[in-house]
Amino acid sequence: MLLRAEALARQIGERCLFAGVAFELRPRDRLGLVGPNGAGKTTLLRLLGGEEAPDAGRVLAPRRVRIGRLGQEVDPTLSHSVREEAARALAHLDALDREARELEARMAAGSGEPARALVERYDALRARFDAADGFRREARVERVLAGLGFGTEERGRPVRSFSGGWLMRIQLAKLLLAEPDVLLLDEPTNHLDLPAIEWLEGFLDAYRGAVVAVSHDRTFLTRHTTRIAELEHGVLTVYEGNWEAYLEQRAARREQAEARRRSEERRRAELERFVDRFRYKASKARQAQSRIKMIARMERDATEAPRANARRMHLRIPPPVRAGDIVLALEGVAQGYGETRVYEDLDLLLRRGDRVALVGPNGAGKSTLLRIAAGTVPIERGMRRLGHRVTQTFYAQHQLESLDPDGSVLGELERIAAIDDVPRLRGHLGAFLFSGDDVQKKVAVLSGGEKARLALARLLLRPANFLVLDEPTNHLDLAACEVLEDALRGYEGTLLFVSHDRAFVNAVATRVLEVRAGRLRDFTGNYDAYLKQSSATNGPAASGAIRSGGVSPQAAAGGAQRAEGERSSSGRAAAQQGPSAQRAAAERSQSGRAAAQQGSNTQRAAGERSQKIARHRIERSLARVEQSILERESALEAIGWRMAEPSVHRDGERMRALEAERSALRAEVEALYKEWEGLAAELEDGPVA
Repeated sequence: MLLRAEALARQIGERCLFAGVAFELRPRDRLGLVGPNGAGKTTLLRLLGGEEAPDAGRVLAPRRVRIGRLGQEVDPTLSHSVREEAARALAHLDALDREARELEARMAAGSGEPARALVERYDALRARFDAADGFRREARVERVLAGLGFGTEERGRPVRSFSGGWLMRIQLAKLLLAEPDVLLLDEPTNHLDLPAIEWLEGFLDAYRGAVVAVSHDRTFLTRHTTRIAELEHGVLTVYEGNWEAYLEQRAARREQAEARRRSEERRRAELERFVDRFRYKASKARQAQSRIKMIARMERDATEAPRANARRMHLRIPPPVRAGDIVLALEGVAQGYGETRVYEDLDLLLRRGDRVALVGPNGAGKSTLLRIAAGTVPIERGMRRLGHRVTQTFYAQHQLESLDPDGSVLGELERIAAIDDVPRLRGHLGAFLFSGDDVQKKVAVLSGGEKARLALARLLLRPANFLVLDEPTNHLDLAACEVLEDALRGYEGTLLFVSHDRAFVNAVATRVLEVRAGRLRDFTGNYDAYLKQSSATNGPAASGAIRSGGVSPQAAAGGAQRAEGERSSSGRAAAQQGPSAQRAAAERSQSGRAAAQQGSNTQRAAGERSQKIARHRIERSLARVEQSILERESALEAIGWRMAEPSVHRDGERMRALEAERSALRAEVEALYKEWEGLAAELEDGPVA
C-alpha cells in the first residue's frame, strides 16, 4: 500500500464538497479522478498531497513513500535556465555526489579517521547514488525536457522568458524527474500538444509508482487508467477498469437505480393508501403506524441518496447562411515574426462543410495559421480570400475576457440575441449545463470552466458559417466537451480548429492538417485515421519521431546516451544480483499481501452481494404479504355485504357458514399483519445474510 484515504471530508463555508471519501493506492495503480467542475477534485488532490488538512478523516502513507503533485506554479521571474530549474528536482543526487567526493578527498588526504568507517560510508553513498541513476542525471533532464517539447536552444533560455503554459511544462518536468512514489496530476495534458501528450503517456507506461490524475482527456483516461473515481454530489464512487468500462458500469448502475426508484414509488403509494384508509381505525392503528415509519424511512433514504445527473440536453446549432463551395483560399502566403520565419509560400483551400483539425508540435505555426485564416493578423505576402457569402467567427482563449463581469449568464446571451432567439435562450444555456437559478449568476463569480461554457454558448447561439476555434475544450469538463462535440457534429458550416483533445478531434474532424516546419500535410478522416496514414507514409522511424515530440538530432543523441546508460546499468545490475534477489523476495511478499487484500475484498464483495440478495428477498416477501392482506380484506368486505342482505340474514345456516368463513379470514389477516411487521422490522434493522 502506498497511500490510503479514510473517510475524508472537506467543507468550504456552508457547502460540503465531499464526505466519506475512501480508497487505497497500490504500486502501478492508475486512478482517473473525474466529475463536474466545482465537485472538489483539485481539493481532494491537495488533501492527498498533504497541502491541506481534511475536516474529517485522514490520509495514511508509509514513512518512506514520497508524494508529488502537479499544481504548484514555477516562479515566472526566475533568471536561470530551464535546464537548471528542471535539474533542481535532482538536487538530492547532487548532494549525495558532493558528499561522496568529500569522503574521497578525506580518504586520499589520510584525515586520521578510521579507514574502514570512511570506506563503508562512501560505499553506502555511492550505492544510493547509483540506485537512483545519478550518473545519468544530466541525460535524464535532457530527455524529459525534449519529450515535453523544449528544443535544445529553449532549454538554455531563462525561465522568465516563457509563458504560463510552458511554465506548467517546466513544473511537470520537475515532477517527472523527481519520480515520487505517488504522482498526483491535475489536468496534465492541458498545456501539452499532441506529440508531448503521447510522450507523457509513454513515460507513465514505464512509471513504477501510482498515479492519480484529474483529466478530461478521454483518450488519456481510456489508455492509462485501471480505475475511475467519480466525484459527484459529495460522494466518491470507484469503478474498476478504464474510461470505457466506467461508462458501461455507470450506465448499468443508473438503470438499476431508476428501476429501484420506480419500485419504491409504487410501494410507497401502496403504503400511503393503507395509511389513508386505516389511520384512524383502532384495530389497525399499530399496522398504520408501522407503515408511517416505513414511509418516513423511504423519504429519508431518498433524500440521502446521491442524485444521478440528468441526461444532458442535446444542442442543435441553427443552420447558418449557406456559403459558396470555396470558403477560404490561401495562396503563396508568407508570414513570420522578426527573424523567425513561420510560413513561406503557403497554399490552403477549405470547402463548404469541411471540419479541419490542425495538429503538430507547439511552435510549428498552428495558432499563426488560425489567425491568418480568421484574418486577425495581416500577412506579409500572398493572398487570403473568403468565398461567396462567407461569414466567420474566431474563438480564442482571450474571448473569456470579453465577457462582462457585472452581467448575468442570461444577460450575456440577451445582448447578442435576435428577437426570435429569446424563447430558446434558457434551453440553449441548459445544453451548456446552466440550469435553474444558474442563468442569473454574475459572470464575475463563474469559474474558468463556466466562463468557457458561456463563451461557447454565445458563439453557437447563432453562429457564422465559418468557425475558427483555438482549443475550444480547454477548461471544459467531460459533460461540456460531449455537448460541444454533439453540437459541432451537426453543424452545417465549415470548421477549422486546434485541439489537444484526441477524443474531440476524432468525434468532430473529417480532415486533419499536420503542421510541421512551415509545411502542411493533408490527411482525410479523423485523428485515428491520420495516425494510421502518417505511420504508413513516414515508416516506423518517422512515426516514432512524431510520438516523441519531433525532437530532432539532439533527441537522437539523448537516445544514444540512454542506450549507453542502459548498457552500463545492466552491468551494474549483474554486480548487484544479491540486492536484486532481495527486491524480488520483497515483491513476492508484497504480491502475497496484495493477494490477501484481494481475498479480503472478494469476501467483502460477497458479503455485500449476500446483503443485497437478502434485502431483495425480504422486499419480495413484503410485497407478497401485502397483496395477500389486500385480497383477504376485500373478501372480508364482500362477506360483510352478503351478510347484510335480507335473504341471507334470515337463513341461519348460511349466516353460520359466512361467519365461520369471516372468522377464518380475520385470523389469516391477523397472522399476515404479524408476518408483515416482522419483515418490516427486519428490513429497517438491516437484513442478515
